[in-house]
Amino acid sequence: MKQDQTMRVGIIGTGWIAEKAAITLQGLPTIESYAVGSRKIETAQAFSAKWNIPRAYGSYSELIADPDVDLLYIATPHSHHFDVTKEGILAGKPCLVEKAFMANLRQSKEIIDLAHTQKVFLAEAIWTRYQPAVSMVRKLLSEGRIGQPRLITATLGYSMRNKARIMRPDLCGGALLDLGVYALNFVRMFTDSDIVSLDGQCVKSDTGMDLTNAMTIILSDGILANVQSSASCVGDNIGVIAGTEGNLIIDNINNPQTITVNGPDRTNFLYMLYTIIV
Repeated sequence: MKQDQTMRVGIIGTGWIAEKAAITLQGLPTIESYAVGSRKIETAQAFSAKWNIPRAYGSYSELIADPDVDLLYIATPHSHHFDVTKEGILAGKPCLVEKAFMANLRQSKEIIDLAHTQKVFLAEAIWTRYQPAVSMVRKLLSEGRIGQPRLITATLGYSMRNKARIMRPDLCGGALLDLGVYALNFVRMFTDSDIVSLDGQCVKSDTGMDLTNAMTIILSDGILANVQSSASCVGDNIGVIAGTEGNLIIDNINNPQTITVNGPDRTNFLYMLYTIIV
């Protein structure tokens, strides 16, 4: 942070999610979209002009080397997260990495270990973890409103076969890394117990990408979770936490607006509705 206490963010990538980041940063008084980096200077310059960003770089490395950048927002496709994040951490830059965090476990472990070694901040930019609904659900669970949780279900599906990043192996496509992370995240936001077993199935595209997948997870605290994601259909996108005395129903697992609480008779023993402003 500089003396004026403004955090200057460098956005790496110029796609759809990078635009969402630029819009969000414009509304934060102590944070500035300070630089943008792309593989082509023309693309970076067009992005910087559109969003009034002071500096544009024609490579990711140039942006990372800018001493005035306080934090990197890594908005490249999943396939490029590892190399860019590693370079950023080695340069001492805090990194906020768009979901999915990395392409696989090996990459994730190496990057996390490197961040610990270098003592550099590192986080995945999965916005649902920071929304008001999460603390509300945790409060309801801690109050015992549904008894002891025993079953979690979550689904997220959008019709996305027309998007190149979903269908291309070289971009780490597929439903799991783009959508399934939200369903898995839904489970882990409300239980961090050890995984006893995990089984999965998927339907693949002609290019080898998972278009629809389902996973069953058994956790050491006695919870069973069933999660599904699909890039080939419109899902209900609902999350349910079922307990011994009732259940919680979250209307949209990646952008929750309402939480419904049902009692043991599945009627209006207890009903609560929250509107989340995001």
